Amino acid sequence: MNQESSAPPVVMITGALSGIGFATALAFAARGAGLVLCDRSLERADDVLTQVRDAGGEAEVIELDVRDPDALAAAAAAAVDRWGRLDALVANAGIADQSSIATGDPARWRAVVETNLLGAIFSVRAVLPTMLAQRAGHIFVVASVSGRETYVGEPVYIASKWGQVGFAHSLRQEVMEAGIRVTLIEPGIVDTPLTRDNPVVRPLLEAVEPLGPADVARAIVYAFEQPEHVVVSELTIRPVRQPRPEF
Repeated sequence: MNQESSAPPVVMITGALSGIGFATALAFAARGAGLVLCDRSLERADDVLTQVRDAGGEAEVIELDVRDPDALAAAAAAAVDRWGRLDALVANAGIADQSSIATGDPARWRAVVETNLLGAIFSVRAVLPTMLAQRAGHIFVVASVSGRETYVGEPVYIASKWGQVGFAHSLRQEVMEAGIRVTLIEPGIVDTPLTRDNPVVRPLLEAVEPLGPADVARAIVYAFEQPEHVVVSELTIRPVRQPRPEF
C-alpha cells in the first residue's frame, strides 16, 4: 500500500523493542504510524514509547513470545481495535545459535526453529484474516543472507533462515490475488544487541563496517512505499566488505 497519499500506516512489529525492530518502529513513526510493538521483554518499553511519540507515531507495546499463536492473534486484534485496520506486519523476532551438530544443545535448536521459523509463520497467520478482508496489506519476513548461503558454525540458525525464505515466497504466491504484498528482507551482519553481546559473533562485527539497524529499516520502508501494484519480493542488504562468516 503506497502511503504517500493516504492515512498513516498501521504496523505490527515483532522483536520490536531493540535492534532492527526498534529502528523500523522509529522509521514508521516518522510517517505518523500507529504501531503494535511486540517483544518478549518489556524492559525498554517506556523508552521506546517515548522515542516513538517524539518521532511522530503512536504505539501500543505488547509482551509476547512469537511461539504463542494465540498471543499474536490478540496483538493483531489490538491493532484493529485501536486503528480499524492493519497495513503491515514486520516479522522480525529471532534468536541465534552457534554450535555444531555433533555437540549442540537440542533444546536450543528447538527454540531457534520455533522462534525464527514458526514464529514468523504464526505472526503471518495472526494478521492474515484482517489483510484478506481488507484485500490489502504488506508482510515483511526478516530473514538473513544466511537463508541463501551456507558456512560452518550456525547450522540450525541457517536452516531456520532457509525455511523463512521458502515460506515467504510460497506465501507471496498464496496471497497475491488478494492484493497482499510479501517482501523477504535478507540482511548481512547487523550491529544489534543480538550480535554485539555475543562473544562469538562480535569479532565479525569488528572485522567490517557492519550494517546498522536503521539501514535495514530504510530498506523495509522503501519496499513499503512502492506503488500498490509493485512488490519488492526480495531485498538483500549487506555491508560492502562483508566476507563469509568464519567462526
